[in-house]
Amino acid sequence: MPSSPKLFYARPSSYSRRSAVLIFCLLIGFSGFVFGFIAISRQGLGSNCKFGKPLSVSVTWDKSSIVSGGGGGGGISRRSGGGFTNEGQKRRKVMGFVGIQTGFGSTGRRKSLRQTWFPSDHQGLQRLEESTGLVFRFVIGRTNDASKMSALKKEVAEYDDFLLLDIEEEYSKLPYKTLAFFKAAYALYESDFYVKADDDIYLRPDRLSLLLAKERPHSQTYLGCLKKGPVFTDPKLKWYEPLSHLLGKEYFLHAYGPIYALSADVVASLVALRNNSFRMFSNEDVTIGSWMLAMNVNHEDSKHLCEAECSPSSIAVWDIPKCSGLCNPEKRMLELHEKDICSKSSTLPTEEED
Repeated sequence: MPSSPKLFYARPSSYSRRSAVLIFCLLIGFSGFVFGFIAISRQGLGSNCKFGKPLSVSVTWDKSSIVSGGGGGGGISRRSGGGFTNEGQKRRKVMGFVGIQTGFGSTGRRKSLRQTWFPSDHQGLQRLEESTGLVFRFVIGRTNDASKMSALKKEVAEYDDFLLLDIEEEYSKLPYKTLAFFKAAYALYESDFYVKADDDIYLRPDRLSLLLAKERPHSQTYLGCLKKGPVFTDPKLKWYEPLSHLLGKEYFLHAYGPIYALSADVVASLVALRNNSFRMFSNEDVTIGSWMLAMNVNHEDSKHLCEAECSPSSIAVWDIPKCSGLCNPEKRMLELHEKDICSKSSTLPTEEED
């Protein structure tokens, strides 16, 4: 039993002075930490990005690599946020990369998409990636129109959901943009599938994920809603093909353009070839289909990628055959999303729906 409580009383000695000095030093250290944190935070805010880590990436091609006969991923540099990051950076592993092809005249379409199935913020994009294994980005090239580029820069800063290609954005050059997209996506992501999709279709990402996740005996897969059709030889028609003399009267089997997917091995083969070794037809879907004929790929047909109305199994909905996408997509996208069968039905069909 303690003989005296005097041990619990502070004595007027050097111990008190040492304690006071220690407390004073701790206060100084804590103040330094607070000021340092504020300075770092302000520096981060100076980048004009309201998100933690930028998602948008600008991809350019190393001209020396192209001149020397390159054309694969090695000729690519990328810029995320402040500066360029060279090719040594590790590719992100995902199940699928989905590039939503868009243009400078499609601001309204992107707005409608962000109001429906395409998330409009970082958290939404992250949740979608975690739940499906798919990364989604809008894909767009460049233009010499300074006002359009300025508007795009503002949209990138606001939403940060773009893959920007160093290639002229022009309808007549869609085959070139498509090849550039696959090469850029391959350089950035180690993906099982690379999906090209247009900005005027209503998509169910959850069902697309299940389709891509299927076991396949063939590692080289060309997946889409497959078709054949007449070759248009009249220059007055929209789908006119200047190289029709090489094709005959009917197109070979190929996927509709609004959405299709290439497996990693197929894209790797495209990346390995020089750009000027490809035959470019007028229409992008025909161009890709012609390349697939020259490769040992498995043509996989899925009609769920080209349904005219939402159904328990539809993956992509568009107004086939009236339009090569949704007719009046800005309005139709919102109308479809209001229907439970489009936006709220289960990922897999129930037994009753079957």
